[in-house]
Amino acid sequence: MKRIGGRWIDQWEPEDQTFWDNGGRKIASRNLWFSIFAEHLGFSIWTLWSVMVLFMGPEYGLSAADKFLLVSTPTVVGGLIRIPYTFAPAKFGGRNWTIFSAGLLLIPAVLAAVVMQPGTSLGTFMLIAALGGVGGGNFASSMANINAFFPERKKGWALGLNAGGGNLGVAAIQVIGLVVISTAGPSAPRIILYIYMPLLILAAIGAMLFMDNLSTMSGDTKALREVVKDRQSWVMSFLYIGTFGSFIGYSFAFGLVLQNQFGRTPLQAASLTFLGPLVGSLIRPVGGWLADRVGGAKVTLWTFLALAAGTGVTIVASNMKSLPLFVAGFISLFVFSGLGNGSTYKMIPAIFRAKAQSAIEAGADEKTALVRARRLSGALIGLAGAIGALGGVFINLAFRESFMTAKTGVPAFVAFLVFYGICFVVTWAVYLRKPSSVKTTEPALSGV
Repeated sequence: MKRIGGRWIDQWEPEDQTFWDNGGRKIASRNLWFSIFAEHLGFSIWTLWSVMVLFMGPEYGLSAADKFLLVSTPTVVGGLIRIPYTFAPAKFGGRNWTIFSAGLLLIPAVLAAVVMQPGTSLGTFMLIAALGGVGGGNFASSMANINAFFPERKKGWALGLNAGGGNLGVAAIQVIGLVVISTAGPSAPRIILYIYMPLLILAAIGAMLFMDNLSTMSGDTKALREVVKDRQSWVMSFLYIGTFGSFIGYSFAFGLVLQNQFGRTPLQAASLTFLGPLVGSLIRPVGGWLADRVGGAKVTLWTFLALAAGTGVTIVASNMKSLPLFVAGFISLFVFSGLGNGSTYKMIPAIFRAKAQSAIEAGADEKTALVRARRLSGALIGLAGAIGALGGVFINLAFRESFMTAKTGVPAFVAFLVFYGICFVVTWAVYLRKPSSVKTTEPALSGV
């Protein structure tokens, strides 16, 4: 591979305790913190339009259906772009890609500041929102990069911190939106962009000065081709639509639903919207922790039951026109989708470790089988992350159709209730029913 830029590390052996203690830990931690910062901003720009739509009053001439279509646009782009972003750090270097991807986010931020005014067409808004979708890819490249820096025994902590810090970018931009609306009013959306532009520049500079490229890192496209042929890959991707897809979809939709179903003002909506993504991000590591102790499949199973119950509460609250009950039910959806994010990711390495163990018992070489399990786990994490993000598109399109036809979100919530029921049945039938095709009730590997 032809090297681009500086700060390349040729020897990287994190599994060697002596190497790790004599500088490896310090280098890995430094790269982790600057990666978290860049990924955090990526999530913020990805979900920028969940905040921008709160500033779009009647003078913008956009209907509720238009706004749901608008926030769906970056969701689909962010999901699709995650697969190529997964392999970018290996091809270009983690430091180099972080500099580039952070700087790239300036384009949708600057353009949003230019077009954010009444009279701009829906098509223009959707184009700028699509460009902002690249922020969704930062999660995949950041996770792949940090995965290469840490030893197996430390990956769970490092990747959990990396993912949680990134997810918090959703809540952060919504808090900033609340502050701007409450102080400058709903006619000053550009202030949010003026805050993020220098932060993006700072992230790129920080990556340039303090991050490193690993020449030992390789992009395993062969593993991706192999993993797409495995039935378990599609089952887990489907379940991740129900967990992460719910989290990101509801993050985009919460404020719009409050405005259109309960007549909340932009300030009233913004004062509530950040709560869901905040608790969903903070509780994600708890889902992984529980999966370690009782099994990822069990936690995921009960997560879908809880999501169904929370959805039922939102339906009852909608029919009662009870805002407090609705908010409580909706925030519970963030809580349980956050738990499910952690538990489903923990299931992935457990599945391939169980398959490796079966191969070893059948006579396969232990080291080869375990290395293959790690390769396939990493590939599936990238694939499931991309497909799972598309669940956010389905949620916002369901809300769009629901408000267009019924003037309420109830039909959409009924559809979500049915979907969570299907996810519950699939989880039980594939992973918990005896005899199970793949036993994933063992504690998941600490590497994810």
